[in-house]
Amino acid sequence: MMTDPIADMLTRIRNAVSVERPIVEMPHSKVKRGVAEVLKREGYIWDWREEEPPAPGSQADAGAKVRGPGKRLCLELKYGPNGERVIRHIKRVSRPGCRVYSRANGLRPILNGLGISIISTSRGVISDREARQKKLGGEVLCELW
Repeated sequence: MMTDPIADMLTRIRNAVSVERPIVEMPHSKVKRGVAEVLKREGYIWDWREEEPPAPGSQADAGAKVRGPGKRLCLELKYGPNGERVIRHIKRVSRPGCRVYSRANGLRPILNGLGISIISTSRGVISDREARQKKLGGEVLCELW
C-alpha cells in the first residue's frame, strides 16, 4: 500500500530527470492526471498519455513485464536543445501528516514567477497563476521550477 501517491509521482519524475530519461511511467489516478495536465500546460513536459494494461492471455501480455494491474500514466519529459533540464527542482509541499492549504491571495509567485505551485482546488488541479486569476484557494500539492 502506498501512503502518498503524489510524492511517489514527484519522486519518479525527479529520478527520471536526473538520469535524463525521455519517458516516466507510474500508476494512474485522477489527481496525477491533473498534475500531468498542469505540467503540460505550463511547459514542463511535452505530453502525457494513459495506457491500458494488456488483456490477460493476449500476445502483448506474453512478453510484457509484470507492472501490476490497472492503467498507467506515461509522461514525456522535456529537455532543452542541449539537454538542459526543464524541471530543475520539484518539491512536495502538502503531506499526509501536515496538509498545507492557501487562499488565492496567499499564493505567492515561486522564484519571482519563474516557477509554479500546483494547487488542488474544488474545480480541479490548477497552477498558482490560474488559482490567483480565478480567485481560488486549495491544497498546495507541490512547487517546481
